[in-house]
Amino acid sequence: MSSVNDSSAEDASESETLSSNCNELHEDNDNKPKPLPWSQLSIAYLIETAENLITTVTDPFINQFVQETGITQGDEQRTGYFTGILLSVAPIAEATSVILWGMASDRVGRRPILMFGPLGLALAILAFGMSTQYWLLVIFQFSVGVFSGNIALSKTVIGEITDSTNIADAYALLPVAWTVGQIIGPFIGGFLAQSTLRWPDTFGKFEYLRKHPYFLPCFAASLVAFLAFVVAAVALKETLPSAISQQTYNNIPEVPASPTLPCNDDVPSYDFTESGARDSSLEHGHMLMKNEELEPQTVRSLLKLPEIRIILINFGFLGFCGASAWALDGLMWSMSIKSGGLGWSPYTIGMTMTVRGVATAVLQAATVAKFIRHFGARKVHIVCFSGLVVSFLSFPIASFFAQHAGGSDWRVWIIVVVSLTTQSMRLGSYASLQIILTGTAPNQTSLGTTIGLGQAVSAIMRCLGPFFASSLHSISLQYRLAGGNAVYYIMAAIVASGIPFSLMLPKH
Repeated sequence: MSSVNDSSAEDASESETLSSNCNELHEDNDNKPKPLPWSQLSIAYLIETAENLITTVTDPFINQFVQETGITQGDEQRTGYFTGILLSVAPIAEATSVILWGMASDRVGRRPILMFGPLGLALAILAFGMSTQYWLLVIFQFSVGVFSGNIALSKTVIGEITDSTNIADAYALLPVAWTVGQIIGPFIGGFLAQSTLRWPDTFGKFEYLRKHPYFLPCFAASLVAFLAFVVAAVALKETLPSAISQQTYNNIPEVPASPTLPCNDDVPSYDFTESGARDSSLEHGHMLMKNEELEPQTVRSLLKLPEIRIILINFGFLGFCGASAWALDGLMWSMSIKSGGLGWSPYTIGMTMTVRGVATAVLQAATVAKFIRHFGARKVHIVCFSGLVVSFLSFPIASFFAQHAGGSDWRVWIIVVVSLTTQSMRLGSYASLQIILTGTAPNQTSLGTTIGLGQAVSAIMRCLGPFFASSLHSISLQYRLAGGNAVYYIMAAIVASGIPFSLMLPKH
């Protein structure tokens, strides 16, 4: 009898050990980040890179292009007015179209809608370079904004092909794709613009290039966007569950959770591999399967959700303040030291922007995902967004040192590095907010519309921010408000007023 009891005790102990090991194995599998689906992610990143390349390729020559259309009637001082209009129409178009693209993708699928983005951008920027009249520039710049709104769907795709273990890695690399486009775009624009003057013995032989001096950089940019379209058409897979054939569900094999450990609670487990997007939707950590059968929610119903509203408010603050900082960079760097600027040449400004882009991309790829996994997206956003306070307050300090040194000495450069570092942290905020918004979507069929809302709010505020900051900068200098530095103090105060809203973000 004793041996029987001992045997039973050993069996019970062994069973408990196996059960404990099984639970530990499941916990390890849940916590360990899954491999990223690179074949699909790379397409989404390529589309994002192409979009940012298209929107920045005209930066080096847009002012001169506007003047050469004759709209300023030879008055150089009017250039800023018409350039401002031209730069505003794209964000306006993006803000008005992004929600419509998202709603369409929730009904007919991500792939067919997303593919039109880079194709439309390629045609729009090509036509922009062929234009000779100002009103045509406005029309095609508006078209660029419309198709840029379509690109927001790549964020939706990323949210659907990842889960809670690797979504931070995927979204952390998204700003890297943006930055790559922002580095290559201005380089192409500055290098290929007015090619007949730079290389008269080669391009100077082409009459068309002499009449259209900005066609070549636009043509080169359109090739990149068209390449993104071709790659998407060939390799991009559908990720919206309702748009995928029911037969795919039926053909999924039953796979035990562990082939070697005899766990009693074996559950089929599927990873998103190169086989397709359907596996991802089955194990999408932040969406419930039962919700995939629901109809997409309307914009009005989404706006009734308190968590969605708080996230959109944070998107608004981030878009407004981030774009304002970007606009003030160019103003301060180019203005004379006497007027409170740094008096930099276009070459110095260009090299600084290039170095900033490269450094931002490297730091973003190396740190943001790790910080989000360790501290959480909410805390990362709070810290990164708060960094803009330091960035804005560094402007008057740099101006003070420049005036006393009569130029940009080592103290000025240290302040500039601090300013750009804290300013670049906002990309960590974008990644964090995108993760929070993706996880807050009420169901997967509404994910496109939900992300589209965030993109729309961000686009609207990115349109208003530069106009507000630039105008306030002129007023501060004209009336010597706070020694001409009132704009920086006001912008820092606006950032500070947005921090309480970041504390109200949902704690996922």
